[in-house]
Amino acid sequence: MKAIFVIQDNKKHSQEVLMVRCHLARLMGEHKMKIVDVARETGLNRNTVTLLYKETAQRIELDALDKLCKLFSCEVGDLLEIQENHEKNER
Repeated sequence: MKAIFVIQDNKKHSQEVLMVRCHLARLMGEHKMKIVDVARETGLNRNTVTLLYKETAQRIELDALDKLCKLFSCEVGDLLEIQENHEKNER
C-alpha cells in the first residue's frame, strides 16, 4: 500500500488524492546497499527502512528523512515524489 493523502475542498464537493512515492529502493540499488546496510549507516530502525523500501510506510520522521538524504547525498525530492493528482467527485 502506497501512502495516500486526501485533500477535500468542501466548496467543490471533490477530493484530490495525492500519492507520495518513495524512491529508497532505487537509491539503494544504485548504491548496492541492503536494508541492513542502510539501517546500520543511518542508525534507523530496520523496520523503518523496510517500510520505506516497500513503500508501505504511513509516515516518515524528519530525522529519518534527513539521515537518508545525507547517506545518499541527495535532496528530499530525490527520495520522495508526489505523483499525479487524482480527483474523485463526491455528491
